[in-house]
Amino acid sequence: MLALTHIPSPNLEQCQRTFIAPAPIDFGRALKQHETYCAMLRRCGADVRTLTVNRDFPDSVFIEDTAVVLDEVAVVCSMGAISRRGEPAGVEPELRKHRAVQRIELPATIEGGDVLRVGRRLLVGLSARTNESGCAGLAAIAGRFGYEVVAVPVRHCLHLKSACAPLPDGRLLVNPAWLDATALEEFGLVSILDAEPDAANILLLDDRVCLPAAHPRTAEMLQQLGFNVETIDVSEFAKAEGCVTCLSILIT
Repeated sequence: MLALTHIPSPNLEQCQRTFIAPAPIDFGRALKQHETYCAMLRRCGADVRTLTVNRDFPDSVFIEDTAVVLDEVAVVCSMGAISRRGEPAGVEPELRKHRAVQRIELPATIEGGDVLRVGRRLLVGLSARTNESGCAGLAAIAGRFGYEVVAVPVRHCLHLKSACAPLPDGRLLVNPAWLDATALEEFGLVSILDAEPDAANILLLDDRVCLPAAHPRTAEMLQQLGFNVETIDVSEFAKAEGCVTCLSILIT
């Protein structure tokens, strides 16, 4: 497994925030947290490559949003945030080393944080960053390779992956207040605790479930369900509306 990451920008403080209030970001601490995150990826067997090409873009550390990587193709995204629209071009040359590349173009918008793969099905959040045209564009590309795209309306959060993530047993961990759960009726759903509404964003690394250390009750719940849980401090990225999935693009 290859994990593409991007070094935090010194302009991280100027990042886009949509559903959270601005808070001071400690850049030095963010750098250390990113190093720890990359070390965790390596410990879980990933070959980590850290890019620097977009370091002037405040949100560039959230590299997941720039592309959707499938087994057959890498889809370069058309970013919903105007300030981020220069990022995909910087990441595309690295993607071309591993996949054929296709693009979704404006006025369609789609960000990788809104695309969750479950087998041969792609759940696509209709959100503040991904519109119906973006969803249709991904369906047109992915459909040629046998993927089915399912639109999932998202509310009160930035991306679908803010509110939904797969568990190792095939069920989905969800915050039902932040998405239309009727679109997910065929999946087994595990709801997060009300006290930790941000906790549905988890990262699967083989059989390990990685989630922020800020969500200890969710970590305990997942351990009680029998999962191998690892927590990591990503508090500075949480201030930028980021979490554990958006800090990498995983290529298997």
